[in-house]
Amino acid sequence: MPRHLFRFVNNLSIRAKMLVVVLPLVLIPIFLVGTVVGFIGYRQAQRGITQTSMDDLDHLARFTIDLLDAHYQQFEVYRADKKAIVQQEMESLTNLAYQLVEAENQSLSNTARAQDAARRALKKVQVGDSGYIYAMTSKGDLAVHVSREGENVFDEQDEEGRYFIRAMCAKAKNAPPGTALNIIYPWRNPALGDTKPRRKMVVYRYFPAWDWIIAAGGYIDETYDNPAIEQEAFAELKTKIKAKKVGQTGYIYVLDLKGNLIIHPDAEGENIYEVRDSNGSRFVQIMCDEKEGWIHYDWRNSGEPKARRKIVRYLYYKPWEWIIAVGSYEDEFYAEANLIKGRILQSLAVISFLAALLSAGMVYLAARVLTDPIQHMIAVLRDIKRGNFDRRMEVDSNDELGELARVFNRMAQIVGRNRELEANLAQQGKMASLGILSSGVAHEINNPLGVILGYAGYLEKKLDPNDPNFRYVAEIKRESKRCKKIVQDLLSYARTPQPEFEEINLNDLLGQIADFAANHTDLSRVQIVRDLDPELPLASLDGDHIRQVAINLLLNAGAAMPDGGTLTLRTSLDNEHIVITVTDTGCGIPEEERERVFEPFFTTKERGTGLGLAITRQLIEQHQGRIQLDSEVGKGTTITIRLPLNRERF
Repeated sequence: MPRHLFRFVNNLSIRAKMLVVVLPLVLIPIFLVGTVVGFIGYRQAQRGITQTSMDDLDHLARFTIDLLDAHYQQFEVYRADKKAIVQQEMESLTNLAYQLVEAENQSLSNTARAQDAARRALKKVQVGDSGYIYAMTSKGDLAVHVSREGENVFDEQDEEGRYFIRAMCAKAKNAPPGTALNIIYPWRNPALGDTKPRRKMVVYRYFPAWDWIIAAGGYIDETYDNPAIEQEAFAELKTKIKAKKVGQTGYIYVLDLKGNLIIHPDAEGENIYEVRDSNGSRFVQIMCDEKEGWIHYDWRNSGEPKARRKIVRYLYYKPWEWIIAVGSYEDEFYAEANLIKGRILQSLAVISFLAALLSAGMVYLAARVLTDPIQHMIAVLRDIKRGNFDRRMEVDSNDELGELARVFNRMAQIVGRNRELEANLAQQGKMASLGILSSGVAHEINNPLGVILGYAGYLEKKLDPNDPNFRYVAEIKRESKRCKKIVQDLLSYARTPQPEFEEINLNDLLGQIADFAANHTDLSRVQIVRDLDPELPLASLDGDHIRQVAINLLLNAGAAMPDGGTLTLRTSLDNEHIVITVTDTGCGIPEEERERVFEPFFTTKERGTGLGLAITRQLIEQHQGRIQLDSEVGKGTTITIRLPLNRERF
């Protein structure tokens, strides 16, 4: 958890904490379960609707195939019947022509005259609107023909490139006598105004005597095909197919393998083979190549602001080589699933909101049951902190809070009594200490010390520095000054004034002290490193006391590094506390001496009083702070001071 968030939660009341902490524990499982159930329900609904919709598209495509196949089968049966009848009629006509030729051959002894008579008779016969009877030799020479008589057509090809004359000549000569053969081939006759090939049926027999192949031929659409009836039926079929709607705007369309639209609501007859979707994909070409499957593409109709995703099921109808496609837009395709999704989300939101209200109410009631006794305890604690030790907590339960209240009442009673005793003892001890130390010591020691220092100074001035007694007089003067300093330190320890707090910039104050200490003789060989936190806020402190503490610590650190070293002065902010750290690289303090360094009169210096660190700790404790020492022999010592930003008001 980020520090600022942790601090925010930590500063909340217990009721607010319970709402912040417990409420998510209730709501998150509800939301997660609801989300998972909703997602599964939505996915199942989407899967079912999607599968149903895809089945519908597939069903419509196959239904269209069935319609086309029924139409195809109906007219194929019709054509088959008609073809059989026409084939019989043409076979009868061919046989009659064959008999006519045979009769002419028998009646006339002159072959040329017989062939000429047969030629005239055969040309008069017409098959359908444009069909006729013709005869040719086995080498392809046209012996009888309405327009091309005398030409050789042995190498003629039909519209598909087949040598159909060669095939007729070969089969006719090899057929058993009296056998009538037939052939159907595509043919386009420009003389009749044909713009595209038409299928032609020819029934033929071979007359060996004259080497003639006698054939009766006619176009199928003039014999047994009936385009008008078929077109009318197909028009009705197209109407049925175009009437089928897929969703709101989907439809069925049919195209051939070249991309020509055979059936379409509004673009029938157009070629869409090269059409691309909004992403540039040739989806029609893919459909024509694959012939069957599913395809998705983005398509934007005119008037629409943007493209929409379209899904198409397409099948191949082999008899006519057509592709039947059934398409629908996905936003319509998944409309029901999206509607279900929206309903699930709405239901989840409403359920979560109601659960949140109910949970918040229940948590609030639980918080009141738990926190009302705590609020009462806090109020009692505040009164006791103000000095009202007669205040007691109400005990109305036998749970942990009731037990805590009873114990606290007993403790408050004991503390109140002890505080009175401590106040009396402190007052008596303070009076005794102040009387003895300040009055007795100052009066009884300072006056003689003053006389001794006066006469020692007088003698020092009278004696020559080379005089053997000069050294003794100087030693008397120095030790007298040392005694006077001890008395002054003792008075300072006994008469430490109460701090006067004001808002100060601790970094500026410590910087000034570091500048001063750098010029002290004990720190002349020491490098002072400053690591002061620029984000340190203003603090309510007694500047004189902190200055005294800092100077004392810096001078002690300098004394621990007589041969030089590094002294680091650092400030930082840690959990509503200002931290001051003084670190040296000196000799360190042995473990057995670390616990005594803050005791009065304990010193490791030859001429120290042992009151410096004792006074330092006293000043820090008056700021409601703590001082801690960490040291390692041979590596150095670190003094850490923690001062609260917000002092308790007693």
